[in-house]
Amino acid sequence: MKITNISYERLDLQLSEPYTIAYETISKTTNFILKIETDGKLVGYGCAAPDSVVTEETPDEVEESIKRTIIPYLRNENPFHYARIIEELGLMLECKSSALAMVDMALLDLVSKKCDVPLYQFLGGYRTQIATSVTIGILPLDETLRIAQNYIDQGFFILKIKGGTNLEADIEKLIHLRELMPDTILRFDGNQGYTADDSVAFVEATSKVEIEIFEQPTKVGRDEKMGEVTKGTNIPVMADESLKTLKDVFRLARNERINMINIKLQKVGGLLEGMHINSVAKSANLEAMVGCIDECSLGIAAGLHFALSRPNMKYADLDGHLDIKNDPFKGLFHIKKGIMYPTDYSGLGNIDT
Repeated sequence: MKITNISYERLDLQLSEPYTIAYETISKTTNFILKIETDGKLVGYGCAAPDSVVTEETPDEVEESIKRTIIPYLRNENPFHYARIIEELGLMLECKSSALAMVDMALLDLVSKKCDVPLYQFLGGYRTQIATSVTIGILPLDETLRIAQNYIDQGFFILKIKGGTNLEADIEKLIHLRELMPDTILRFDGNQGYTADDSVAFVEATSKVEIEIFEQPTKVGRDEKMGEVTKGTNIPVMADESLKTLKDVFRLARNERINMINIKLQKVGGLLEGMHINSVAKSANLEAMVGCIDECSLGIAAGLHFALSRPNMKYADLDGHLDIKNDPFKGLFHIKKGIMYPTDYSGLGNIDT
């Protein structure tokens, strides 16, 4: 199999409702869709969702990388050589996290289609479904409760609450949510907004809430502070923004700073690199969540197949597509009562744009 043509489309997408996290308010996202055609009938697709904070790329930088480097390099390559392709492209690209993830997805979409199996089966096929959380940004209490109830009414049963700007307000929200929704699984994302002391105070004040996961409470670059939270509390502490590379997970695991990791394909550079990161986490007895940023359903589908492929990836936070207006990709997976299911189609699914 040989690559004969590469093209792309830039999607400037609006969110149905802007949301606020500890360091910004987000109302739109840019995704790039890579289309790789071969000398047979098979076509592979990948998605990039550049973010100046999360992936350290701008949309213009990714578009320039696609035109100047990715398209010329991929022509005439064999998709089954994906490990070499990703390694060499990684050395060639300066701004590369989501751009590499996009190429990685498209190549793995192709090779699993060639093998005539869904991508998660090609990668290992450990499970066939996984529950996802849905995220609520930083909002006033009454609006938080309203949106939470709306998600519960839709069948979701895991809520991730964003915070980190107001300790007292965050505590109040979690206590009210637990009182109103006693059976709902609650996770909390500090988004780097807390000090170590704030984090410990938050956990102590919400001890009866029984929060499942405490995500990235302290700032990136201050591993020792997150380590203080991990050692000073009894809630699993998860690294998100602190984890972008294989070296990061090794450093965090070696120094016992965390209990869990959040692997976002756009952030780490794709499924292949995500597999390496997960292996290091597993060796350190750290469980993994597969997360996302503001990605259309194509990017979310790749995250789903990744989450289904390995036993250590026990959690999913794959809701980035839910608030995107006019998502061009439909039917790549199904969500029923908060559980995500792949389709039986090969690769990432039956992609019809």
